[in-house]
Amino acid sequence: MVHHLLLCKLKPEVTPRKLEEMMRRTRMSLLKIDAARAVQCGKNIAPSDPWGFFVAVDLDSMDKLAAYKDDALYIKYMEEVLKPNTTQRVTLNYETDPGKDPRYS
Repeated sequence: MVHHLLLCKLKPEVTPRKLEEMMRRTRMSLLKIDAARAVQCGKNIAPSDPWGFFVAVDLDSMDKLAAYKDDALYIKYMEEVLKPNTTQRVTLNYETDPGKDPRYS
């Protein structure tokens, strides 16, 4: 299982109301993608931390991650939700199955 984590720096003009809307749209959009097994997102509770928003998705494999990123719903989400509201994004991918070689995820 691959855990895909996206950390986002928010634009200064993103209000708490806008951030709540981002969270709703994240869940509504990404859960519709077949490759996504679980979707989580949230806002940072530490105001001094630069990464104000995160998205985490569980997928079966790196192949499923590639399919997820190629999905039209993901592309639309990136264009309509993340890009207009964030200044920087960092992506991290983790293998979550003990004993599984990440090369074969």
